[in-house]
Amino acid sequence: MVNPSPQSQPSPQPSTLAAIIRLLRWDKPTGRLILMIPALWSVVLAADGQPPLPLVGVIMLGTLATSAAGCVVNDLWDRNIDPHVARTRTRPLAARDLSVQVGLGVLVVALFCAYGLSLYLNPLSFWLCVLAVPFILFYPLAKRVFPVPQLVLSLAWGFAVLIPWAAVTNGLDLSVGMLWLAVVLWTLGFDSVYAIPDRDDDRRLGINSAALFFGDYTPQFVGFCFVGTWLLLAGLGLRLALALPYWLGLAAALLVWARQAYLLSRYKPPITLYGQIFKQNVQLGFGLLVGMILGCLL
Repeated sequence: MVNPSPQSQPSPQPSTLAAIIRLLRWDKPTGRLILMIPALWSVVLAADGQPPLPLVGVIMLGTLATSAAGCVVNDLWDRNIDPHVARTRTRPLAARDLSVQVGLGVLVVALFCAYGLSLYLNPLSFWLCVLAVPFILFYPLAKRVFPVPQLVLSLAWGFAVLIPWAAVTNGLDLSVGMLWLAVVLWTLGFDSVYAIPDRDDDRRLGINSAALFFGDYTPQFVGFCFVGTWLLLAGLGLRLALALPYWLGLAAALLVWARQAYLLSRYKPPITLYGQIFKQNVQLGFGLLVGMILGCLL
């Protein structure tokens, strides 16, 4: 008997568990950490550098559950669009490695976990969690009807600031408002960078993005977002009278964001730059977190 050629052998199908892990993006932890960062900023600053450890655990698990739900919702809405975009065509629902029914089941589990964790919080924080749900569920629709859908994502990200702050203080004030706006601008900046490589595909499919809306001025828009983030964080540091380590972290952030804006403005930057900027913002976020902790305690 003649063995079939390698070309004629069917490609192995990924296991359901492996496909679910990819659906949740747990194989790419950078994107999960980027939501956890502003939540940790908030709980640390609200508690003057000494948040209750159980609350920190709930906040961290909550961001994981929430980001998981957001990924599943996004892929369910976009399962017929993602196959036509180079960056997303291998996602499990786009590649039909998972059924819609499995995707919906995973979404229900993620939302149930988030709900269970929210019960630990005080009433104000709980209702902020409820208010965040429509942003999570309908963000993917924004790219179809809103010219800058990254703003909707940024507003969803902002709840990661409001919920922990309210959990610590049982209220909202000017300080959390400054931190909220800083995170909205920061998210708007790095997510606009993330959208740049998809511009040709988005234009062909009739999908909106900040990178398409601002066109050649996207680097300047990203720079504006990062400058606004820095100014708000500086104002917050003055308002909370944070110590030197915070300001050292903020100085480093300014240098990194200035360099990123410069590299984006260069003619035809390498395609790898956009992913690098995203990862650098994760690292930068944790650096700022360390500065916040030390700035509160010293």
